[in-house]
Amino acid sequence: MITPKTTAPGKAVRKDKKSTFEPRIMAFCCNWCSYAGADLAGTSRMQMPPNVRIIRVNCTGRIDISFILDALYQGADGVLVSGCHPGDCHYTSGNLKMKSRFALLKRLLEEAGLEPERVHLQWASAAEGEVFAEGITNMVERIKKLGPNPVGRRI
Repeated sequence: MITPKTTAPGKAVRKDKKSTFEPRIMAFCCNWCSYAGADLAGTSRMQMPPNVRIIRVNCTGRIDISFILDALYQGADGVLVSGCHPGDCHYTSGNLKMKSRFALLKRLLEEAGLEPERVHLQWASAAEGEVFAEGITNMVERIKKLGPNPVGRRI
C-alpha cells in the first residue's frame, strides 16, 4: 500500500508502507536455557533487532497454545518460542511437549488462514547467545516479508 507523505508545503512524496513496517514479536523463553542465552547475547553486545519483547517462562512445556494465539490476537506480528535443546530440559521432557504442541499450532494457524511462518520454535542453550540473536534476526526478517498481522488488533 502506498500513502503520500508531505515533506514541504505543496510537495508530496510517496512512501511504501511495507518498507517502514517494523514487526512486533513476542518471544517466550525458557528460564534455564534460552532466557540465559538472550542475556548472554545482550551482555556480549551482539547485534539484534529491538523488535522483540521477551517473556520468561520456567519451561517451554508450560506454554499453552492459547498463549501464542492470544499474543497474535493482541497485535504481535510473530511469536518466537525458544527453549532448551531436546534432551537437556531442566524438567526432563517439557521441550518435547512443546515440540508436539507446536506442530499442532502450525496446523491450526494454517486452517485459520494465517501464515504458519508467523510462529517459530528454536532451541538455544544458555551458552548460545549467538544462536538466540540469529534466531531473533531471522524471525524479524521473515515477518517483515509477511507484513503486518492481519488478525491482530493494533494498539
